[in-house]
Amino acid sequence: MQNIHKIKQDMCDIGRRIYNRQFAAANDGNITVRVSENEVLCTPTMHCKGYLTPDDISMIDMTGKQIAGRKKRSSEALLHLEIYKQRADIKSVVHCHPPHATAFAIAREPIPQCILPEVEVFLGDVPITKYETPGGQAFADTIIPFVEKTNVMILANHGTVSYGESVERAYWWTEILDSYCRMLLLAKQLGNVSYLDETKSRELLELKDKWGFKDPRNTSEYEDCDICANDIFRDSWKDSGVERRAFAPPPPIKTSGSASSAPAGVDEEQLVKLITNEVMRQMKASS
Repeated sequence: MQNIHKIKQDMCDIGRRIYNRQFAAANDGNITVRVSENEVLCTPTMHCKGYLTPDDISMIDMTGKQIAGRKKRSSEALLHLEIYKQRADIKSVVHCHPPHATAFAIAREPIPQCILPEVEVFLGDVPITKYETPGGQAFADTIIPFVEKTNVMILANHGTVSYGESVERAYWWTEILDSYCRMLLLAKQLGNVSYLDETKSRELLELKDKWGFKDPRNTSEYEDCDICANDIFRDSWKDSGVERRAFAPPPPIKTSGSASSAPAGVDEEQLVKLITNEVMRQMKASS
């Protein structure tokens, strides 16, 4: 039998960690835990996540109707419920606004891959959803194209949502993502981002599989090494307004006895466009 009070305490602890990490200003963010087929614990609206108590946590059903609790449930509960409906294995969802990851949400810049081992193992490719006004079902539906292939998403012009088998695990993915985004921005300021090569990237995917973490990149479709080219979610970019602007794709793969060629999934026309845009950007910056 589940200890509901202990689960509420865990939610409050994650709320404090979110607030202390500056992932949620004022009353930002929301946390839920599914405790039965039709019951979900939910943080309240208009309440700072750094100062939650178990008594603040409400109970809602899978339609979003509040069935217990003295404080009104979060206005963005439908987003959480849609994830539970799409993923029966998920028991907790965390939504907040970590600043470095949310910078990518605002810029609609895809998260580069094949750079940091921990990110490859624990996160993989991170999608950016289509923007919708927060709170309604249309907003909740933006996660549907991606929810089966990842445990963390960037919500365009909004923040992040992550989910897992416990509230602790759901929060982990957000913390890893924001830390990674901060590292990327710092490396960009230094002037260079170095990518792992195909061999080392495949070793990480094998390690991920060994540890029991699923990854849609573990398929034969990567026989031409498209691992690092954000291929899993790239078809969604146009609809979501996502485009590489700040971070170029991995450098051309060099093969022995032949000239460099563009990485799989990035044709020559794309490569020329990316290089031209970067040259023009630097010329404008120096003028």
